[in-house]
Amino acid sequence: MEYVSFTQVIAYIGLGSNLAEPATQIKSARYAVDAIEGVQELAFSSLYHSLPMGPQDQPDYVNAVMCVTTELSPLNFLYSLQKIENDQGRLRKGEQWGPRTLDLDVLLYGDQEINVPDLIVPHKGLDERSFVLYPLFEIAPQLFVPGKGSIIDLIAKCPLSGLRRIDSHV
Repeated sequence: MEYVSFTQVIAYIGLGSNLAEPATQIKSARYAVDAIEGVQELAFSSLYHSLPMGPQDQPDYVNAVMCVTTELSPLNFLYSLQKIENDQGRLRKGEQWGPRTLDLDVLLYGDQEINVPDLIVPHKGLDERSFVLYPLFEIAPQLFVPGKGSIIDLIAKCPLSGLRRIDSHV
């Protein structure tokens, strides 16, 4: 089922990379997202260093969060992000939490809760992942996450787990 957006919606994107110069991948993705027709950047977090989820025999990650306005429907927004992932060398091997050149996740799409085969919003696990919550809090400290609560309350329950800010000049 396709959701239709007739007005601009504020959306948040999680960005992550641990291959092929991760910081460069994130920065390139930022500009590619902002270049999508019907999308405009509002805020971008610092870059953060995080330990990998899942298999530990892979490089550490660089993560960030981006806030945009979009006129795209949630699924068209997702498909536009997946095209950027593919353009930047993302290979989908069916391996969950494996190494990747780029991962772009729709974290939030307005105040909507979406659960369709290709898209779950708020993003599954958002409330448990320091590499999402802390950059999100940096750019939206008053945010309320639908079905989860305030970002302040979520941060209070989420340890850093090795997360550290590495670059505030993206």
